[in-house]
Amino acid sequence: MGNIRNITSRSSWYVSDAAFDWLYPQRIQKLSMQHWTPMEVAKRSAGFLATGDGKRILDIGSGVGKFCLIGGYHFPEATFYGIEQRKELYHYARAAKELTEAKNVEFIHGNFTQIDFEDFDHFYFYNAFFENLVEDGQIDQQIEYSSSLYNYYARYMYKGLDSKPSGTRLVTFHSLEDEIPPSYQLVDATVDFLLKMWVKR
Repeated sequence: MGNIRNITSRSSWYVSDAAFDWLYPQRIQKLSMQHWTPMEVAKRSAGFLATGDGKRILDIGSGVGKFCLIGGYHFPEATFYGIEQRKELYHYARAAKELTEAKNVEFIHGNFTQIDFEDFDHFYFYNAFFENLVEDGQIDQQIEYSSSLYNYYARYMYKGLDSKPSGTRLVTFHSLEDEIPPSYQLVDATVDFLLKMWVKR
């Protein structure tokens, strides 16, 4: 009986975006619509990236962990990793992982330039660099912003993706595509072209 209750309560977080947002404090909930991946986008993206048992999927700029937790819940055969440079958001992601009892999700605190692209099979990117190009609308004012940082991050990601083997999958959401090498072919997209799915030739 205890196990049944546990499964029911765990699944209740994944009913809707509003239900999922209750995992976080009110201030974080208010950022959801602009900064965290919508549930349907996360499910569709994770389905494209989770191509088989043991695949390691990295969310670059994972925020409070929403994409990873939703992906991990629906696709238990893959492992979802999120890297986030803001310590506060990383801690919220870890707390949400504990509450949802996610076993195949890991969060890393750090800048994505500190990770090795070779450690991961496929990638998800909800334009985490864009904050550097706008005057307002950032998550907070705790980190440095500049167009030169945007260019540096885009170039770094471009090189990392370019080093990956043929068949590597990438999903971008609201991307300007500066970080995507020409070796990646667009294979699917939503009608509004905000969500795009790529495979390296």
